[in-house]
Amino acid sequence: MSTASIYYEEEGGIRLPFDPETVARTVIEEALEYEGCPFEAEVNLLLTTDEEIHAMNREFRQIDAPTDVLSFPMLEYQNPGDFSGFEEEEDSFDPESGELLLGDIVISKDKVLRQAEEYGHSPKREFAFLIAHSMLHLFGYDHMEEDERLVMEQKQREILERVGILR
Repeated sequence: MSTASIYYEEEGGIRLPFDPETVARTVIEEALEYEGCPFEAEVNLLLTTDEEIHAMNREFRQIDAPTDVLSFPMLEYQNPGDFSGFEEEEDSFDPESGELLLGDIVISKDKVLRQAEEYGHSPKREFAFLIAHSMLHLFGYDHMEEDERLVMEQKQREILERVGILR
């Protein structure tokens, strides 16, 4: 199984009804394995509030509303999920740890709880889905076009099946 250094931070008073750091690690490492990442990797994860993610969404995407997850990839892929070529790019790796710098994930805990209820599944499943979704963005995938959306949906589903979080 691929491993990752996860720099985890949580802010705001809401607590999720499971151990989010453990779930995040499981999904992140499974996503790395699923995509065949040949490197040890680094991911920054921030769990925050609707208010904070709203401010970030406004600043970075010029969208004046809260969102469930923001992904900030550090790498530019020739093709999504293709890790070849990064070994020639020194700035793709942490100089101290040697880990591939994938990027940052920011998740609204408020949205996790609301969307889980809205979609009729557990908060743990919603959180795991958002981590899988964001990891695919960190691997260069997007969902702006219909064919891209279908690829991402299939990959998200397969990652969640592999970690056994389906409800």
